Amino acid sequence: MTGERERLFTPRFFVMCAFSFTVFLSAFQLLPTAPFRVLALGGSKFAAGMFLGFLTYASAFSAPLTGALADRIGKRRMLIVCSLVIAGFSVAYALSRSYRVPLALAFAHGIFWSGLLSASAAYITDIVPESRRAEGIGYWGLSTIVAIAVAPTIGFWVYGHGWTWLCVTTGALNVLMAAIAFLLPEPHAPAWMGGESFFTRRLLEWRVLVVSFTLFLYSFGYGGITSFSALYADANHVVPKGIYFTVLALAILMTRPLCVPLGDRLGHKKVFLPSLILIVVGLTLLALGGTRPWLVASAVVFGTGFGTAYPVFAAYVMRHVEPARRGAAFGGILAAFDTGIGSGSITLGWIIEHRGFPAAFATAAALAALSLPYFLVTERRLLAPQLPGGQSQAAPLTPLESPWRGDTSRVSTRSENT
Repeated sequence: MTGERERLFTPRFFVMCAFSFTVFLSAFQLLPTAPFRVLALGGSKFAAGMFLGFLTYASAFSAPLTGALADRIGKRRMLIVCSLVIAGFSVAYALSRSYRVPLALAFAHGIFWSGLLSASAAYITDIVPESRRAEGIGYWGLSTIVAIAVAPTIGFWVYGHGWTWLCVTTGALNVLMAAIAFLLPEPHAPAWMGGESFFTRRLLEWRVLVVSFTLFLYSFGYGGITSFSALYADANHVVPKGIYFTVLALAILMTRPLCVPLGDRLGHKKVFLPSLILIVVGLTLLALGGTRPWLVASAVVFGTGFGTAYPVFAAYVMRHVEPARRGAAFGGILAAFDTGIGSGSITLGWIIEHRGFPAAFATAAALAALSLPYFLVTERRLLAPQLPGGQSQAAPLTPLESPWRGDTSRVSTRSENT
């Protein structure tokens, strides 16, 4: 069967899109409103900013472990448990009367959040055809972009009726997430059923974690864009202040369906490398100017590269990971990506304060430029080269690869879609 004939849009695929949409619809109602709650409880602006910081770093640092745990206990079970636990956090947020409580909860919340993200990404990889993997991950990712586009507006409207109502809404959405996950079958037998213990030398996917530092280098700039593009626009008297986000979202929505499938047809690396170049160019445009034309041009170029890079990178890496290790692999990817966003937001904020916006975005562009040579060196060293017919040849054994020799990547990754 040719790749063009393999079925991508199955009932399970749409269920997973619904699940991820609900995940981000819930989270992005809470994330922009929680700082206001911290302020209302007497916390400082610094404390308000720490809510997202705690959650993001907890998610990043725990992702390799929670991803590995999803492999051990089953991805479906991980989705259900994390959804219900986060629903419990919503109750705790509603009952908090000190700003210190939401901050402490945010750290624990981030751990279960990473479990949701790594398990859901691994699950979607299991159910899409291997020949259309990048396309499948790309389309699935659009459900989260749509959720992020509408969730903050809904969240602030609900928050206008009271913090408790917001917590009730997010808690109900998390219960709905658990119900959706309950409908999903488990695509692969959990590793614990084979008698494998959790704390072993192969607990983490070290090779994927090292190669995924590529994502850290380019997501560093995205962290700065998320935090400071509106301030940059305001400093240059550009209205509306959120024009960069609007154009960025439109660029991703319009170009991802066109660019990502090319990775499956032409080769993932052939699409990923130009995407990195576009990211560098987009950040460079921001460093050169902050007026409306510069912002719009940067958002289009950066959005095209950024929206394409992640799906094709994930699809390429998954070709070298056995099915039973995909949770751990996505944990490594998530750790690098989220750490880059958090570090970029903090570091570029300091640079903006002391050197200005152009210097900050020039720094981000320089780091992103390093992502291309870094990826070429590490993937050649750590990932198995491809043989004709789509099979993987084991790369030479290195200390980083000692937990797993790589030849198991020859196992077919094609799943049976419902």
